[in-house]
Amino acid sequence: MKFRLAFAALAIGRVAALPSHQLEERDTVQGFDISHYQGTVNFQGAYNSGARFVIIKATEGTTYIDSSFSSHYNGATSAGLIRGGYHFAHPDSSSGATQANYFLAHGGGWSGDGITLPGMLDIEYNPSGATCYGLSKTAMVSWIQDFVNIYHSKTTRYPLIYTTNDWWTTCTGNSAAFHTTCPLVLARYSSSGPGTIPGGWPYQTIWQNADSYTYGGDSDIFNGGITGLKKLATG
Repeated sequence: MKFRLAFAALAIGRVAALPSHQLEERDTVQGFDISHYQGTVNFQGAYNSGARFVIIKATEGTTYIDSSFSSHYNGATSAGLIRGGYHFAHPDSSSGATQANYFLAHGGGWSGDGITLPGMLDIEYNPSGATCYGLSKTAMVSWIQDFVNIYHSKTTRYPLIYTTNDWWTTCTGNSAAFHTTCPLVLARYSSSGPGTIPGGWPYQTIWQNADSYTYGGDSDIFNGGITGLKKLATG
């Protein structure tokens, strides 16, 4: 998963972007995301510095389980972090439903224990082929909907969707099909904010603001205070 802050508080502690002339400082919560690429992750150091959540790679396509998922998940839990899994999508290899079920079977589930985030669908640039995996915009939206429907039916929660504005616009036609159900995790490496919010989402729930974080992985910023983060975990 390698790929401004203007806030207005909402009921659960998440916030909507404001025009630049209305910028106000609001509560945010530091977090991070990791995969097996991070050989060493200092979970306790992250917690002690103020981080309160981490999103951990679990699966990719239907043939790959991240070799560090279990150790990362246990380390995050021991440090007191709210944690969840993510799935790197390969829409060209199998259906959204098939990949959702694979994700759920290998760490992507959700429970109402207060420390588990809904799973995240990482849907972005193809690392080894056509940007949109050879799918039309309509077919891509259908693939994502297939994944979302299975995940929701099995967990009662809608998955987070991780993407970039450019990829979402290019490959889904800037679809607004998910803006009322799936929280947005928006990647944009910048110190000036998350930029354009795609797909009709009124705000980003999490902003991946940098591809490095002192204690391991990429830096993520939850768009609200700790109460909102806990609400995202509990549903």
